Amino acid sequence: MDNKKIIILGIIIMIIVVAIILLMLTTVNYEKIEITPNGTSIDAPAKQTKYNGKIEGAKVWNWNNGILVSYNPNEDKNLIKVTEIGFNALNKIIQNGEKQDIDGYTCYIINAEDLIQVHIFEVIKVNLNGKFYCIPLSNETSHDNLIICCNNKDIALHMAKSVQYKNVFPDNNHLNNTISKVENMTEDLRSKANDYANNQNLNDIKSTIEDKVGDLQSKSPIKL
Repeated sequence: MDNKKIIILGIIIMIIVVAIILLMLTTVNYEKIEITPNGTSIDAPAKQTKYNGKIEGAKVWNWNNGILVSYNPNEDKNLIKVTEIGFNALNKIIQNGEKQDIDGYTCYIINAEDLIQVHIFEVIKVNLNGKFYCIPLSNETSHDNLIICCNNKDIALHMAKSVQYKNVFPDNNHLNNTISKVENMTEDLRSKANDYANNQNLNDIKSTIEDKVGDLQSKSPIKL
């Protein structure tokens, strides 16, 4: 093999090696995390994603260049849903960004500077540079509400596609139906009572009562 062929072969090998290294550096490995124990799950960047617990009632995970926020009203025991109000406020801020359809998912592109005004991003140290791709998700069956924000569009899209919803909370439909039936029965009884009262002649009722009292007095051994 002459020197020219050796040089060409060496260049090809170097190109293959560089391509493999770049692929390894740019490939993101994922691990499945549970939003709720034994319930809804999602893929997140492996060995990077950290659960930060609940911040203002919402569950928060983050990695270097992204954040995942979840809220489920069935987990919120407060009578006044303060967390829901805060979560909706975060959603509104995100929805001020440029709206795009990415492979069937609604995505909002927002500048990192705009995310700084969100309190969660102040608490969690996320690398806020450039543009962030935010995908809000919700599910009526499991009642999970999610917001994925990442500066990598492909990661945000992969995570959105990976969500598997599962409801682990008791079904309150039976209780709601029972309450509804009781309310309807109560209203029906009230209506019938009003109809009865409205349809009765008060003079007839007074006369009947006086007749009964008179009968009792005539039969009584004690004269008043």
